[in-house]
Amino acid sequence: MDRLKVDLGARSYEIIIRSGALVELGLQLRSIGEFSRLMLVTNPTVYELYGEQLRKGLGVDEKRLVLGLVPDGEEYKNMEQAERLIDLAVEHHFDRNSLILTLGGGVIGDMGGFVAAIYQRGINFVQVPTTLLAMVDSSVGGKVAVNHPRAKNMIGAFHQPRLVLIDTATLNSLSERDYRSGLAETVKYGIIADPGFFEYLRDNAGPINRRDETALQYAIHRSCEIKAGIVEDDEREDGLRAILNLGHTFGHAIEAGSGYGTYRHGEAVAIGMILATRLAHRLNLLSTADMQSILELMQVLGLTLPVPNLPPKEMVDLMYQDKKMRNGRLRLVLPTGIGQVTIRDDIDRSLLEELISQQG
Repeated sequence: MDRLKVDLGARSYEIIIRSGALVELGLQLRSIGEFSRLMLVTNPTVYELYGEQLRKGLGVDEKRLVLGLVPDGEEYKNMEQAERLIDLAVEHHFDRNSLILTLGGGVIGDMGGFVAAIYQRGINFVQVPTTLLAMVDSSVGGKVAVNHPRAKNMIGAFHQPRLVLIDTATLNSLSERDYRSGLAETVKYGIIADPGFFEYLRDNAGPINRRDETALQYAIHRSCEIKAGIVEDDEREDGLRAILNLGHTFGHAIEAGSGYGTYRHGEAVAIGMILATRLAHRLNLLSTADMQSILELMQVLGLTLPVPNLPPKEMVDLMYQDKKMRNGRLRLVLPTGIGQVTIRDDIDRSLLEELISQQG
């Protein structure tokens, strides 16, 4: 069993990575404490695939277990669905010693974690991600949220899980599209922090495309390790953690402008990473050789997607609604080399509009 620790003092927790880990969930939960009630937050698709297996692995009294089903899709990551889960918690007398367990992708993890953060001013929750994107990104770090109709993740909190349990066997049920979506965040870690990992992804693109278990196990481990290190240094995104947003300002605008659910989050981030890479090259921050290396890896992993047919001005307007704005200035993470990035807040919007129009 592969274990990593996110060291945050009293808020520390473990990330467990292993094929077949779902069957040991009950044992792992008992190691972190006893809970009065447990709400399983998931969607119908994931529940049909893994619900019975998870319930057996939990080994808890069914009277203490409440099922909170959320419809499948980014468009349902909203306050209405969060309030439905809160209603369930109130109806079943959840107290501060109760637990929320999320089983699914980033939408489910963010939604369940958000409800845990605000219910009775915060109760415990555990992340059990079943998509590659959630495994390497959203399940780690404690950022939980729901979307506002005009901006992604605008309503949220920092609330660390008690445990992240990653069963890599669940990746076998992912569609090709959802699998590729997760690869975008994996590539991001190589670009922002680790040229050796970037080279690993490039050298093992074939096995990764085939979902080879050994290659994926390492890719997930290293992605989580990089993110854990950044979160330990900057839990609430006051500094270093902002580099995790490479491609996200463009990506969030694409998701909001196209209608939530049109693009997978990882697809939008992949487009955003390509735009950020081309912008950095245009600003002479990134060499032609490094730009080509990034674009080639994105292509070989099936992450070269067209920019959506949104008016450039509209897309830039949406970027300016991003929650990472500071004092009215748009902050963009841009690569300066493989394993290095910078944050710029002086990019003229006309240059952004021109860049987007040329990639359409």
